[in-house]
Amino acid sequence: MRKTTYAAGALSLLAALTFATPAQAGGWNHDDAPAKLSVLHGVPGLTVDVWVDGNLTLDDFTPGTLAGPLELAAGEYEIAVTAADATSADNPVIGPVDVELDSGGNYTAVAHLDADGGPTATLFTNDTKAPRNDNKGKLTVRHVAAAPAVDVLAGGTAVIEELSNPDEATLKLEAGTVSASVAAAGTTDPVIGPADVTVEAGKNTIVYAWGSLADGTLDVAVQVVDSEDRGCGRG
Repeated sequence: MRKTTYAAGALSLLAALTFATPAQAGGWNHDDAPAKLSVLHGVPGLTVDVWVDGNLTLDDFTPGTLAGPLELAAGEYEIAVTAADATSADNPVIGPVDVELDSGGNYTAVAHLDADGGPTATLFTNDTKAPRNDNKGKLTVRHVAAAPAVDVLAGGTAVIEELSNPDEATLKLEAGTVSASVAAAGTTDPVIGPADVTVEAGKNTIVYAWGSLADGTLDVAVQVVDSEDRGCGRG
């Protein structure tokens, strides 16, 4: 089992990406904060192209790769995933999927398999609310694999139970390294891991379980999202 870690914001891919951002999308104006969008490819064995509003955005996007975040005008976008080197978005293998991005929002779009192994896509809203305790961070686990419901184990004990595709669960933890594994719900025999995951203070560390249990391609990707101090109501 490989663990591939990406800090979403430190990717050299950004320099090569272009994104269509209609100036009037969703009534956006220059006084509004842009939305941030990352994209994760979680379909094993398939190199793809990603199109946004009919424009080629990611070319030859390989499994396990996380790109972004890109700053976009708030509004509605149509995302389609095609086979690599397609000449247009007319024959997608996933989508098209309509997504709406709010001003100042932080999102990750994931191309992945559903629980039965069919290709699909899910848009997640990333939690950027800063923890109340400065020594704590957040650990979010997202199930985007072709697999039944799972438990997430720490030290052999289930800390997240019955997590189904495409759901997520978030824990607030002391900053440090967590040895975690993923097992079928109600069991303790890992199907992923154990793997060491670093939880950073003031940040949301997001772990994606992706791939296919039946095909033996289960894997994890890790995204780190900075928190924002929003004043009152910090959790």
